[in-house]
Amino acid sequence: MQPALDTEMLEAALLALQNEKFVLGESVHRFEEEFAKFCGARYAVSTGSGTAALQIALQALGVGRGDSVLTTPFSFFATANAAVHAEARPDFADTEMDGFNISPTEARNRISSSTRAIVHVHLYGHPCQMDKLSDLAKEKGIPLVEDACQAHGSEYKGKRVGSIGDAGCFSFYPSKNMTVAGDGGMIVTSNDDVAEAARSLRDCGRETKYTMARIGYTSRLNTVNAAIGRVQLRHLDKWNEERRKIASLYRKQLATVPQVALLPEDNDGLSVHHLFVIRSAERDRVADWLLKHGVETGIHYPVPIHLQPPYRRMGNYSEGAFPRSEQLAKEVLSLPMYPGLSEEDVTYISSLVREALSVS
Repeated sequence: MQPALDTEMLEAALLALQNEKFVLGESVHRFEEEFAKFCGARYAVSTGSGTAALQIALQALGVGRGDSVLTTPFSFFATANAAVHAEARPDFADTEMDGFNISPTEARNRISSSTRAIVHVHLYGHPCQMDKLSDLAKEKGIPLVEDACQAHGSEYKGKRVGSIGDAGCFSFYPSKNMTVAGDGGMIVTSNDDVAEAARSLRDCGRETKYTMARIGYTSRLNTVNAAIGRVQLRHLDKWNEERRKIASLYRKQLATVPQVALLPEDNDGLSVHHLFVIRSAERDRVADWLLKHGVETGIHYPVPIHLQPPYRRMGNYSEGAFPRSEQLAKEVLSLPMYPGLSEEDVTYISSLVREALSVS
């Protein structure tokens, strides 16, 4: 990854520091308005992080102590942590057979009488099967929360992700497709009550300056970060299009490598390729070979959430509980992906992948 921070962003940050309140200044409110419009939702409520966005969204939807939140075990563990922070219990449903996202069939099988929300993850910027998940949530009468922390600008059947469920949550951590040059998050929703509750919860539970309607948190977005985010948002569509072109180049270069499996092609969805991830039983060999030749890779994620020590204890999980997620954790490898990566770079990286798999 290669976060962008150019002169225009630095100038916006300086203007905000010189002319606005440091916290919840004018740039924050403008950023919220612009991000809501970008997603096709009525409201956006900024928070201190993507994890906080998920937690606050759940609580704004009425999830709390004793409730279960159904999610995927194959994600960054902050997805499940947010449910715990909301005093709920995360339960898991395994991934699709040929993808990385939560399986609607597995989700249906795992819903229980205590399930009060489904949180699905548009992993790597690739949209989930939203029709099936939306139908399931409506049938069960529970809210659907989109973890879109890696999917800024992704689309499903022409709709931006984040605007399809009852609430969508985004992260602006520096590794994301757009950032605020620090931590930050956003909840998008078209529900008046959810937006009102989220605004209160992120700001100490305030109703007015010195009265409170609920027990809240201090999870506000700094004004200088919002000012940078506003500039980055204007570039996001262009950056995402560059990512799609890079992903297409990778696919052409690697499609015929028998030991490599690629993410399924976009069908009803339009990915923003936050990461370009391949699968291989020889993952570690490929990673070592690339590093030896000066190419850094990543593993997202090497340990499924249910096998992380706190969740092992909480759910009494062991190996084999969610076999697809566990297999993915052994095989996924993230190749370099960021706007500005050249065709020559992609060709070089792809050639190293092929070399690694031909080495005896």
